[in-house]
Amino acid sequence: MQVLPLADAYGRVATDLRVSLTDRCNLRCSYCMPAEGLDWLPNDDVLDDDEVVRLVRIAVERLGVDEVRFTGGEPLVRRGLVDIVARTRDISADLELSITSNGLGLARTAQALADAGLNRVNVSLDTVRRDTFHEMTRRDRLDDVVAGLEAAAAAGLGPVKVNAVLMRGVNDDQAAELLRWCLERSYELRFIEQMPLDAQHGWSREGMITADEIFAALDQEFDLTPAEEPRGSAPAEKFLVDGGPATVGVIASVTRPFCGDCDRVRLTADGQIRNCLFARNESDLRAALRRGADDEEIARLWVIAMRGKAPGHGIDDESFLQPTRSMSAIGG
Repeated sequence: MQVLPLADAYGRVATDLRVSLTDRCNLRCSYCMPAEGLDWLPNDDVLDDDEVVRLVRIAVERLGVDEVRFTGGEPLVRRGLVDIVARTRDISADLELSITSNGLGLARTAQALADAGLNRVNVSLDTVRRDTFHEMTRRDRLDDVVAGLEAAAAAGLGPVKVNAVLMRGVNDDQAAELLRWCLERSYELRFIEQMPLDAQHGWSREGMITADEIFAALDQEFDLTPAEEPRGSAPAEKFLVDGGPATVGVIASVTRPFCGDCDRVRLTADGQIRNCLFARNESDLRAALRRGADDEEIARLWVIAMRGKAPGHGIDDESFLQPTRSMSAIGG
């Protein structure tokens, strides 16, 4: 079977597939969606389990994808998640298979996911203070996230990674505290600059905590030195903490973009290909699936979708427009 690389016009090849399984979420993080939530996709628009697995199989067998991450919304609210993971593992024993989750429900499912073939988890956790967690997520569920992280580690879903966003005037004084907490538990912490992907379109560069501010906060307590391992296409710049071996990462998508090394492609829960997180155009694979297109045609449509990828996200450009979909609808 001929493999058609997912190459764009600038020489980048996508091998990392992010698959959103749902746009629904059981938290209401202030930097993602309003307190009342959003209008969810109609059930008929969402890919069913067979459709998801088929598209992943095409990506792996025909398009050279070697890493798959299931995202949301919150992927743990997808009833068929464990089965989807198991069926994806059956496609290839060599796939790097992970999920990005808010951690709610992970205590109940971590072992089942590991048994199904999942390699690891990324869990979003912006604070370890109960009041701040409630303020940011609008839910009193910190204990559930902590239990989920513990269960993931116990199930061998490591390295367990923690993703954190700092918000000005909310948790921007807690960077060192969160890093200490993660180091004590051998979790890998990665700070992420807030990106213009909130449903409210309230993001501003002035309000965002930058990578430089994150480094300044951590430098008050820790000695950070660049990790020697090559970064490659990884979004996080990694730093040794106090000489290592523990590390902390910073994903500076806005102030230090890494678009030139991007190897990611995204499939939304309703079957749309997004060749960039910030793309304003999508390519519809769901329609092709449901009209009976064969695997070869779907692979060809996917290749065409990637050719139009822009050289960069363009956030610094005056003409930049935030995507109409929010992060919860796109998938991380």
